[in-house]
Amino acid sequence: MNLPKKFLSIALLLTAFFTFNVAEAKNVFEENRDPNLMRKLEVKSSDKGGILLFSDSPESVHEDGILYSDTVKGDARLLFYHLNATNTDKKIAVVVENLSNKKNVVKISRGVVSEPGANYLQVGKNVQSEYMQETFNYSLYLEKDAKDLLIEDVSNHLVKPSQLLYGIYDFHATGEVRVTVLMCPQKENPLEFIIDAKTLPKDEHRLRGTFTKMNRTINVKKTYDPDKDGIGYVMLADNVNDLYKKGIDMTDGSTTENYGNYGIIYTINLNIKNGKKARICLTPLGGYYAGAMRVTYNGETKKILTPDDRIYFGDKTPREPESVKKARERGVSFLSNVAELAELGIYEGGKVTFEYSPPGASNLPVHLILLPVDEESSNDKEKQ
Repeated sequence: MNLPKKFLSIALLLTAFFTFNVAEAKNVFEENRDPNLMRKLEVKSSDKGGILLFSDSPESVHEDGILYSDTVKGDARLLFYHLNATNTDKKIAVVVENLSNKKNVVKISRGVVSEPGANYLQVGKNVQSEYMQETFNYSLYLEKDAKDLLIEDVSNHLVKPSQLLYGIYDFHATGEVRVTVLMCPQKENPLEFIIDAKTLPKDEHRLRGTFTKMNRTINVKKTYDPDKDGIGYVMLADNVNDLYKKGIDMTDGSTTENYGNYGIIYTINLNIKNGKKARICLTPLGGYYAGAMRVTYNGETKKILTPDDRIYFGDKTPREPESVKKARERGVSFLSNVAELAELGIYEGGKVTFEYSPPGASNLPVHLILLPVDEESSNDKEKQ
């Protein structure tokens, strides 16, 4: 799901041109109080919620067939991300089959599917932007043994060669249903094509599977005091501080790992000391990044594009030296003056909650950074 490669860049950067070893980094913190020093904020993480069905392998689809399929009941989320790698127009569709012995209702509460496109970062950002604001009130009624399209609009999009189709949907099924993502010729009816369709083998990246507990809550343990805490950060989707979800590829029974936690919805809760101001930013550590988030503060919720002034960012942030990477993994890091930051706002006291999910086509991990605010910089930015 990343560009240019699927695997996430493990060269986690954010600290540019410094070449500290761990001991030197600790010395800077303890003795020199370097103003660019960042400390990892202690968090408590927990997972809950329904089932995530993740269909992203093969990412580049070279022939017609089933891309992923599994059965679910209750709360579920489907994320599909596929590129038409053939030389003809195709349909990519999501078929839902009722496996219970009575009428079944599938209620979709939230979701979006992209317009097919060849600018993958733009497609990824568009989907995230809409997902962070869209709600649904749509139900699919299935009689016994019946099947239908989860969302008719999905298969109405003809995906041209080299175009990407990306979608994410939250739904609840009252009984057991089989959910199948497939690609078929443009003139085929997906409900008929599925009968004899073969399951395509996964590609080398193996990014597909079924994952339990599709939502993650991260609570920053301590109230952030800018005067005492300086610059703090929360690491997201690095598989060290924030572990990747493990699951099962139900097409062959093999274990799989969600490299990047795509499709996982994060709720990040933090508190700022009353009377104190904090500037909060997001910075990508693996390269190109284009996404969106939601923030709730003082009873109001709004969407934030990351970044909000262009399609993507993160391509100019230099790689960090290995010694700095090791220091960072131990909770000591540095905010480089060349790091690219997406502004998430300035907040004064109280609780701030962010909703976040790793965006398709973007690279992970990311830092969520909290910084002290002086009055001069505060006046230059819009207060949330």
